[in-house]
Amino acid sequence: MGELDGRVAIVTGASRGIGAAIAEAFGAAGARIAATARTLEDGTNRLPGTLRDTVGRIRDAGGTAEAFAADLSVPGDRTRLVSQVLDRYGQVDILVNNAAVTYFTPVADFSPRRMALMFEVQVNAPTHLAQLVIPGMRERGQGWILNISSVAARHPSVPPDRLAGLGATVYGMCKAALERLTTGLAAELYADNIAVNSLAPTQVVPTPGTLFHGLTTENDPNAEPPEVMAAAALALCREPAGKVTGRIACSQDPLP
Repeated sequence: MGELDGRVAIVTGASRGIGAAIAEAFGAAGARIAATARTLEDGTNRLPGTLRDTVGRIRDAGGTAEAFAADLSVPGDRTRLVSQVLDRYGQVDILVNNAAVTYFTPVADFSPRRMALMFEVQVNAPTHLAQLVIPGMRERGQGWILNISSVAARHPSVPPDRLAGLGATVYGMCKAALERLTTGLAAELYADNIAVNSLAPTQVVPTPGTLFHGLTTENDPNAEPPEVMAAAALALCREPAGKVTGRIACSQDPLP
């Protein structure tokens, strides 16, 4: 028996990096995986990794997974995604909000279009997806929502450190909002036995995205493998729903 046998998990941003690692870990634990991102096939994104790759690895390991292409900046795509997953699997027990669109630019130079896109994908989409899956979780009497955050949500030091110089203010704003959503939803859904937690890497994770932005390197001795985040995510989502909720956790914290 796998730790997540019988559960259905939507994992957003599952084409590469942390999302792919979480989808694979949950699939190995017995969950049926609805992997979603914009990149379904090769050649549609400049970064390596596709939903087909992630789903293929889960199936090759004996798990169950389907790919659902969606642009989470579009509300209609979010509604369609949950509808398609319900049609395919009949339920959603776990929602992992990992998808992100990120630009590192100082606030003075940030374009309104890019800022709106970041908030749409990293704040509005997790909120909307939660609204779409909560009714079913309430009906079944349990559920798990996990929001992938970042230490960038913390207030920067003054004088500033290296992170402040990277133009991470808007990114940190998005993650801070996501963490406030986490604790607020955890309180609202406590009586419904629906766990809501957030999880951030303790160290930077070498993913196609962080490598592209120059935040780390393949051989960085201080980097954290994506499998560490996946193991921490599994620890938060395998517990009874009412036991661990409202946590703003880091991947290398003692969990649960």
